[in-house]
Amino acid sequence: MSALEDRVSQRSVPVPAESEGGILGSAYRVLSIGIISVIFLIAFEATAVGTAMPVAARELDGIGLYAFGFSAYFTTSLFGMVLSGQWADREGPLRPLTVGIAAFAAGLVCAGTAGIMWIFVLGRAVQGFGGGLVIVALYVVVSRAYPERLRPAIMAAFAASWVVPSIVGPLASGAVTEHLGWRWVFLGIPVLVVVPLVVALPAIRRTASGPVDPGAPTAAFDGRRIRLAFGISAGAALLQYAAQDLRWLSLLPAAAGVGLLVPAVRGLLPRGTYLARRGLPSVVLLRGVAAGSFISAESFVPLMLVTQRGLSPTLAGFSLAAGGATWAGGSWLQSKPRMAPYRERLMVAGMVLVAFAIAAAPAVLIESVPVWTLAIAWAVGCLGMGLVTASTSVLLLELSAPEEAGSNSAALQISDALANVVLLAAGGAAFAALGGGAVGAAHAVAAEGAGAGSHPAAFVVVFLPMACVALVGAWVATRLYGSGPAEPTPARA
Repeated sequence: MSALEDRVSQRSVPVPAESEGGILGSAYRVLSIGIISVIFLIAFEATAVGTAMPVAARELDGIGLYAFGFSAYFTTSLFGMVLSGQWADREGPLRPLTVGIAAFAAGLVCAGTAGIMWIFVLGRAVQGFGGGLVIVALYVVVSRAYPERLRPAIMAAFAASWVVPSIVGPLASGAVTEHLGWRWVFLGIPVLVVVPLVVALPAIRRTASGPVDPGAPTAAFDGRRIRLAFGISAGAALLQYAAQDLRWLSLLPAAAGVGLLVPAVRGLLPRGTYLARRGLPSVVLLRGVAAGSFISAESFVPLMLVTQRGLSPTLAGFSLAAGGATWAGGSWLQSKPRMAPYRERLMVAGMVLVAFAIAAAPAVLIESVPVWTLAIAWAVGCLGMGLVTASTSVLLLELSAPEEAGSNSAALQISDALANVVLLAAGGAAFAALGGGAVGAAHAVAAEGAGAGSHPAAFVVVFLPMACVALVGAWVATRLYGSGPAEPTPARA
């Protein structure tokens, strides 16, 4: 047995009798439904907004800032994640979850009422702060409320909650965008906040609220970590700005961004993360590599289909719909007890599938290639992501003591979001440098034929490098187990 596996087995806790019914048994039913409804809300937002984004960016004359519409969410979520990790470890996950849901809804309203692209980006930033609070708080809920035996199942349920939004979200968003306007995609989603508020919060209050040890003194917020969280968010924002403003003067904010990011990352992630040290550091790194490569590439898929192949926003978004089902299928597969001994192989295979999907996507820039081939390729990539993301979540919680669940979950999500920001910045810069900012103006979807004024190279330089990053992730996945040092707790630099 490897050092990592031995430490995992030592952390196992007895399974209470009432857990025998699974995550929908009497002991967990209300809580499971409640927190899954929160994930459903986030999923519906992600799929619907992605479909409306090309139209919103064109109408607000912001195609050149298109990547900002996505990366602003991830940038501010970094601060929210660190704050939520400390808050949840200190007082329990209830308050950060409540504040996060409220901020998430407020950001949607801000984006939906924006008159210029920068206000739209601001709304996405507020959304991101709320999303960062919510996702870490949910991980703490899972860590406290569910025994280890049920954690793979609840993570699979989280993935399954994306299936319906993945199918309905693009269709609904496309129809609303075409007939009522893109703003109603953003302004209509906040009504879904009612569901998690009514269902999830009372159940969390009963099962997972308060500190781990109510008798222990309440720990103060770690001011240094809060400052590092601000630094990582500010650094990511400066780096993204520099990537979108391709002038020599942009080297100044780029240098300032790197200067803020490096010490912040060293202080917030486990030591050895970017050396792929075996154990927790490699788990955290793999999550970032997988999410960053795949989500950064996916952000440009609807824009490529709308501007290069002349698809409507509805059809462009629907091309990604099957991915929700295959993502859930990958998560379900890893949740099977008989698959536990093969988790490393599943994750390596998952990253190979992700690399294949990203590399195959720009083939649709060739007019003779049917658009439906991208939908198939993306479904394959989502299967790989389901295997990888759910497995990294399970491994992280297995390697975390209860009092570390918040900070370690924050580290996992920081890796996820930071990789998205950095790779979106790189992809956005390459996209803009090769004329991508002109695609919206040069190609009015309904008025011109597919390919008019197109800039296919601008998309190729986004997808192919991301495929290479995904292949690096396949190597990182080989370092989660095996001989060598394993660090179950995040020793900080």
